[in-house]
Amino acid sequence: MIRPSGFTQEQQDADVRAAYDAWKKDYVKEAGKDPTTGRTLYRVAFGKTPPKSGVTVSEGQGYGMVIVAIMAGHDPEARALFDGLYLFAKAHPDKKTPGLMQWRVPLEAADHGGGTSAFDGDADIAQGLILAHAQWGGGGVVPYKEAAKEVIAAQLKGCVGPQSRLPLLGNWVKADDKKFNQYTPRSSDLLPSHFRTWAKFSGDPVWNTVADNCSAVVDALQKNYSPESGLLPDFIIDAKPPSAAKPAGPKFLEGENDGAYFYNAGRDPWRIGTDALLNGNAASTAQARKMAAWVRRATGGDAAKIKAGYKLDGKPVEGSDYSSIFFVSPFGVAAMLDQENQKLLDSIYGKSRKSRQEYYEDSVNLLCLLVMTGNYWEM
Repeated sequence: MIRPSGFTQEQQDADVRAAYDAWKKDYVKEAGKDPTTGRTLYRVAFGKTPPKSGVTVSEGQGYGMVIVAIMAGHDPEARALFDGLYLFAKAHPDKKTPGLMQWRVPLEAADHGGGTSAFDGDADIAQGLILAHAQWGGGGVVPYKEAAKEVIAAQLKGCVGPQSRLPLLGNWVKADDKKFNQYTPRSSDLLPSHFRTWAKFSGDPVWNTVADNCSAVVDALQKNYSPESGLLPDFIIDAKPPSAAKPAGPKFLEGENDGAYFYNAGRDPWRIGTDALLNGNAASTAQARKMAAWVRRATGGDAAKIKAGYKLDGKPVEGSDYSSIFFVSPFGVAAMLDQENQKLLDSIYGKSRKSRQEYYEDSVNLLCLLVMTGNYWEM
């Protein structure tokens, strides 16, 4: 792999610390006391200002737990913050599957899925607990190892297709429903590195099967729908078998760009690239390299030219002519896999290291910075 050039490791570490401090100040909020332990609860706010600052989603809680556990060497408050983040998640359980968090706090009557879960939020909550166990061991208020295994088991029970062995959109999905079913995953829930870690941590090889099925879905989409760009759609349908996977159509779940590379799929180069970097998986390496090579060609290695969303053929989606660090930083992770991407990686890192935008962008950017600076690990 390659790393950003022109910045020493000390400078890169300082960039991560500064990004973390800003992220913590803007988004980590006290949320009362846990009645059992008396510990302060913490939540990750969905935005800097009302009304979003009053909302928390499980996705953000998971991001926060991963980030805080890794940053323990910098932040003396990290363990107390982590415990409070987990206890907040525990205090807002999913209505259907014990061990998971409801996807949004507070709920609204119009929320899709009601008080049920979203796959990615609980996936990162589990991963955060694994990191916490490695970072601090046992003997504290939260039994990290046991809690991680509980969430992983709940994910398998409520959020993985019984036949497809693919992630469900959430546990509100019925396996054999006509529209939303076990063969309609969200591409950003295809988390092969998490799943390989879970197989080792839990001792259940089914997670290796889930990882392999995810890779097969990505292979099919890149081969049949994005042979030049390698880009993936936000939502996927008909993945029965994985080699038959197709992009969803417009307004499948969220909007006109459900079949495009948009605000879900934008995380894919980071997630798939991380599996390649940590595990050396051949499929993930080829998939992430394909995406990075395309964006290098499309932009001439200039991060400022990365658009905010693309069709799978590489053409920008309507209204995408602006820069969002959310679409920039994940390509930096994928770029690390090929020395031809040095100019692109340096440009992305130069843009990412000082970026401050909003909850979603800042959280994903910080997680990508952890990888690009060599500070990320999974077990």
